Amino acid sequence: MVRSYKSFFLLISFFSFVSLSLYGQDQKKADSLLLIYNENTLTGKDKLELLRDLSFNEAADLDASIKYAEELIVLAQEENDPYYIMHGYMQKGHALRIKGEFDKALNAMFKSAEVAIQGKLTDSEGSTYLTIADVYSEMGNSVNAEAYYDKAILILRATTDSLALATALLNSGDEYFNTKKYVQALKNYEESGEIFKQLDYPSGNAYNLGNIGMVYAAQGNAKLAKENINKAISILEDLEDYYAISEYLIYMSDIFIDQNDFENALSYAKRSLDLAEKYGMKKQMGESNLQLSEVYEAIGNIPLSFDHYKKHVSIHDDIINLDNIKKMANERTNFEVSQRDIKIDLLNAQKRNQLIIVFATGLALLLIAVLAIGLFRRNKFIQKTKKIIETEKNRSEQLLLNILPDETAQELKLNGKVKARKFDSVSVLFTDFKGFTKYAEKLAPEELVETVDYYFSKFDEIMDKYALEKIKTIGDSYMSTGGLHPPEEDHAQRMIMAAFDILKFVEDSKKPNAFNQTPLDIRIGINTGPVVAGVVGFKKYAYDIWGDAVNIASRMESNGDLNKINISEFTYELVKDIFDCEYRGEIEVKNRGLLKMYFVNGLKNNTSYSEEQNTLVEMKT
Repeated sequence: MVRSYKSFFLLISFFSFVSLSLYGQDQKKADSLLLIYNENTLTGKDKLELLRDLSFNEAADLDASIKYAEELIVLAQEENDPYYIMHGYMQKGHALRIKGEFDKALNAMFKSAEVAIQGKLTDSEGSTYLTIADVYSEMGNSVNAEAYYDKAILILRATTDSLALATALLNSGDEYFNTKKYVQALKNYEESGEIFKQLDYPSGNAYNLGNIGMVYAAQGNAKLAKENINKAISILEDLEDYYAISEYLIYMSDIFIDQNDFENALSYAKRSLDLAEKYGMKKQMGESNLQLSEVYEAIGNIPLSFDHYKKHVSIHDDIINLDNIKKMANERTNFEVSQRDIKIDLLNAQKRNQLIIVFATGLALLLIAVLAIGLFRRNKFIQKTKKIIETEKNRSEQLLLNILPDETAQELKLNGKVKARKFDSVSVLFTDFKGFTKYAEKLAPEELVETVDYYFSKFDEIMDKYALEKIKTIGDSYMSTGGLHPPEEDHAQRMIMAAFDILKFVEDSKKPNAFNQTPLDIRIGINTGPVVAGVVGFKKYAYDIWGDAVNIASRMESNGDLNKINISEFTYELVKDIFDCEYRGEIEVKNRGLLKMYFVNGLKNNTSYSEEQNTLVEMKT
């Protein structure tokens, strides 16, 4: 359960109208504006300004906010007013971002920037770059985020829009916080805080307090962290800014976890989930469920931890794995169509036989001939149908074996369900490519899938070679285990040999090759320990593992070096007599404290690998 915390971005328009420049979103104002909207008496710029105010202040119903923004775009285009066209795309992008639809949000915001440039709206151009940077930041693309923040700040410093400048400084500080540049983050927060105080801007003050609190938390000052974040939540509750409140509540929960105050940690996490579910904030629902999973795991309630983790995975899949879901749906549809075709063919055959019987009443000799032909054709059809059914059955079983281990698949077919099992010693491997997000943005969808398939197909072959089990892939991350099926004792050694094969393949891929793949660098982390394994879902089966050993393996990957194998102390104790390991010292790991880590440099001189027996052997001298 690995999560990087995100702070918040001001949901404001940043522009020069008095009604918006000194105040944040106001749901009560939106409700009163709706009464005017329903009267349908305004026209021209009055109607445009009403739609802009409605779209901005509508915080409780994001779909309504998008509807008002789209109506604003259409009306502004009819009036040929670039200022309000730009605002329409901007507000639409804001609402889509909060809903977690980042691609659509970026599309709307880039259109807003294009209109601002064409209309020579310098203030608006700077603010649009700011919102684009916000979306990139929330997507985890720090490179693009920092570039657009710098661009926005440079433009806004040359304007009189101090509110937009303060917002850019605040959100830029947030990005520095996420990349652990705390000194620069505090510097930006302090400058933005002074501007918000001068403007008497409550939303800005709230975000500034909350973000400073998060810096204190990251630096280990829990007292100041809680003080600042609680002040921020108090202000945001008055403003009904539930997205920001939900995120800050998660961060408060994390602070209490670090203090082993699980009662408060659980309370804050539940409040965050309640808000996210009430207002349909999908991304926050996923984050809140993940937080609850970690709290319940910390207090030893594994069933509830597992339940919330399943919900987190389900929401996560809805957001980033839509293409995979669509593909599986298409496969299911194709199978159902093939079954219907078989039924139709059988019905047609029955109709033909009935027609033969009708004509046979007057033609005895012809009856014998036609009946013989009909029986022959029917027999061939039945044989063909049986073959089709058998082929489909074999294909279904093969698909099941591709999703689940053989032992688990047999249990599922026999009992209709799979019992969760605990394994005392399992080796877990995580891999991750450096800079893959930036690289992926430059590729067409087909090329992106081809690149991922190029690497992960080879990783699958390597896992098969060493009798290891692939668990899943998440984006450009690959996860596998050893010691599950069957639970052999040398799984740690085989996992490290597989990791060396992965490193060699990635290095060989940097050379000119027929696939023309762009060379990538990789981090690999391995940990050994107890896990719980089981099957999630009943329509879309997913075999997965849970436990502290999985979390530590992920930390080994994230704290490793490029093109190196980073292992934990637990794995080192199992392989130290076979592999040459380099002690790295004790390294600070989030929520885990100091952990000993080792780089694996290769086999010791008296050890070799036998491919015939798939095992490591000691060389006799």
